[in-house]
Amino acid sequence: MIETISQMFGDRLWIYTAIAGALIGAAFLAWFKGTRAGLWCYSLFDRTLDYLVDRWGWTWLQEPVDAWRKKYPKITNKIDELQSSINVLELRIKSLENGKKAKIIKQKKETKK
Repeated sequence: MIETISQMFGDRLWIYTAIAGALIGAAFLAWFKGTRAGLWCYSLFDRTLDYLVDRWGWTWLQEPVDAWRKKYPKITNKIDELQSSINVLELRIKSLENGKKAKIIKQKKETKK
């Protein structure tokens, strides 16, 4: 056992092959995910996970509904700004339809700590 460990630390070829294999594998996956076969494989994997969630109730395989908000924060902020603008415009339209002058109060953005 000790000989195996000392030989493993003495022979460093395994380190270099592991690093090279990881880099080549990452490069292949980056290229593969844009191909037709890659899209098919990813969709098959996704459908398999959905089946396991539905069939066996493995909820730990589910992605949260709002996961995209964490993944794309700039788009999330822009969508929130647009939604607040739409809300303000809807209030103005309703006030004009009623013939009243409405006071529009803009909401402050919530800051997450």
